[in-house]
Amino acid sequence: MQHDDVVWAIINKTHCSHKITTKTQQFCRNEYNLTGLCSRASCPLANSKYATIREENGIIYLYMKTAERVMFPAKQWEKVKLSRNFEKAIYQINENLLYWPAFIKAKCKQRFVKITQYLIRMRKLKLRRVKELVPIQRKIERRERRREEKALVAARIDNAIEKQLLERLKKGTYNDIYNFPQMAFDAALKAEEVSSESEAEKSDEEEVEMELEPELERELRKNIEEADEFVEADSDMDSDVESESGRREDANVSSDFESETSDIEDIAERIPRIKKPRVEIEYETEPVASVSKKKIKN
Repeated sequence: MQHDDVVWAIINKTHCSHKITTKTQQFCRNEYNLTGLCSRASCPLANSKYATIREENGIIYLYMKTAERVMFPAKQWEKVKLSRNFEKAIYQINENLLYWPAFIKAKCKQRFVKITQYLIRMRKLKLRRVKELVPIQRKIERRERRREEKALVAARIDNAIEKQLLERLKKGTYNDIYNFPQMAFDAALKAEEVSSESEAEKSDEEEVEMELEPELERELRKNIEEADEFVEADSDMDSDVESESGRREDANVSSDFESETSDIEDIAERIPRIKKPRVEIEYETEPVASVSKKKIKN
């Protein structure tokens, strides 16, 4: 059976590993302490009947210790999970601590309120955008920068050496290859294959263009000849139509004026020394007089 007064007398007057003394008061670092102060009422070691509130991973629990379980340290504390609802959690505390001292009951409720408040603040802070301070490790950055510069220089040297070796191989300076890296040799072969393929494609395109040029010239010539033939056919049709209409007019006029030619010649002989304009009209039929007898009379 535990004697609480004896335990407290020893802890209070002698050494306690959980006690911290300051100029004003004494504090307790025990995780099950209800208030955080080193006093007779709030000491978890000097009270066989004790209760406290603790938070683990965002969940609040009620811890209770009784004198019957003091002899079993593993089963000393009874753990009760409290509800997230505030009213239900207060009802659970009142129900479990029904016949307990008023001091413990009031301090448990006060501790529960404080824990719920800081959990709410934590959730709000997580939802906000929080600035995170990241330390700059200048020593490591300088080291990495130097390594990058050295790697770039080494890569340029390797590329230059590879180019010179390939040029010498192309020129034929090395009759036989000894200890030549296979990877570089394969890369050079691939590059030559790509260049040869591009040159072959260019030559094929030029040949196709050369083949297309005479075909285009032939088509242009054919189009020009067809256009010339069409124009000549139109001009022949027009000339044929004009000749037929002229023949019909000539036939009508010749029949009307054959009898009048003699009269017109007599009138022309009577008029002395008058130069008349001569109009020459060539027809396939007989010549036709230019002025009718009726007009002369008028």
